[in-house]
Amino acid sequence: MTSLLTIFMLAAVVLVLSLTQKQEALATEQERAEAQQQAFDQTLGSLSEAETVRAQMLVEIRDALAAQGIEVTVSADNSVLSIPTSLLGFEAGSYEIRPQHQQLALTIGDTIAEVLSRDDRYTYLDTVFVEGHTDNTPFPGLEGSGNWGLSTFRAISLWRLWDERLAPERQLDSLQREDGRTLFSVAGYGESRPATATQLTDDERAANRRIDVRFTEKRLSAEDLAAILDAQISLRAGDGT
Repeated sequence: MTSLLTIFMLAAVVLVLSLTQKQEALATEQERAEAQQQAFDQTLGSLSEAETVRAQMLVEIRDALAAQGIEVTVSADNSVLSIPTSLLGFEAGSYEIRPQHQQLALTIGDTIAEVLSRDDRYTYLDTVFVEGHTDNTPFPGLEGSGNWGLSTFRAISLWRLWDERLAPERQLDSLQREDGRTLFSVAGYGESRPATATQLTDDERAANRRIDVRFTEKRLSAEDLAAILDAQISLRAGDGT
């Protein structure tokens, strides 16, 4: 009888220890999941803040340029600054910024650099694209590259002017992403991304001849999203739901 009681007591102790260890492990996992969730809640808050800061910067750039008599537009979602190519003096079929328009182009670049650099707000951004666009008028030049080539070279011309002639403290290529890559990128889209539904009038075609400066804010990576899902699963498992 005594032996059976001893065995029973030992079994009870082992069971209690096992349950205690499981509870401690569960508590540790719960704490880890909660800490991870808190970290990602902060990340999501930062991403929301990035969208707000991006909008503020574009509005500031537009208003600062308007105060100097330079009219550019900002998209409805506050992500794109559109510069009519007429401000840059491109002649039909040409990608050269005429000398009398270069100072205005430099003022635009200087204003962008000043606003982005203020309080290091460019760190909220992922990439800034300088994008060339044309109307749908056929253009056979540039060795057959047509409007696509023309829009690309126009964007490159603007970027080169900024790169070569902006003051050292306004150099846009000095702004870098977290991974060390340059924040700015240059591309051309020809007539493939029209700004108007039709291009039947001179005004509609003119609206499509533009340089867009597109600002993209930081977003969650696939790894971040997977970690958030993992944290949610861990929290629900800990709650028994």
